[in-house]
Amino acid sequence: MSMPSPKERILATTFELFAKQGYNSTGINQIISEANVARASFYQYFKSKEDLCVEFLKVRHDYWFKELHQFIPKDRDAKSTVASSFDFLIYMNQKEDFRGCSFLNILSEIPMDNVKILSVIQDHKADLRKYFSELVEDQDLSDHIYLLFESSIIESQLFRSDELIEKSKKIVIQIIK
Repeated sequence: MSMPSPKERILATTFELFAKQGYNSTGINQIISEANVARASFYQYFKSKEDLCVEFLKVRHDYWFKELHQFIPKDRDAKSTVASSFDFLIYMNQKEDFRGCSFLNILSEIPMDNVKILSVIQDHKADLRKYFSELVEDQDLSDHIYLLFESSIIESQLFRSDELIEKSKKIVIQIIK
């Protein structure tokens, strides 16, 4: 197996450091050092920490949706698929030790006028909302499910517990026709 490229090492290190210490407390010098790349390599791929964050979030978006689609069995009805989506949150909590949502974690650290990063976060959340609206035709109901899903992520991270994910899943099963 070949060694990851400098860009891959930078992104993997970024994921670990942002998860452990947050966006604002993670500096470029630390990323360069821990990724074991030359400063020139970092700047070959990223003009700034902000550009790195945008790329990190785009990679995270692709990874998260790929994991979601692989986790959920194919050819299931809407109710089963939505229920499995909540099971996916439990799976991710176990896999990533309740690290929460990368997008919301970073959102809490950036100023709201940082449109470059904010727009990537908004796009991710819009895609997640669209995911539920494609499963459940009733727009109000699909938005309600989306909000339960989002709040389940936050609460499970805060309390390091899957309890409210399980409760949200039960509610969703009851309200989907």
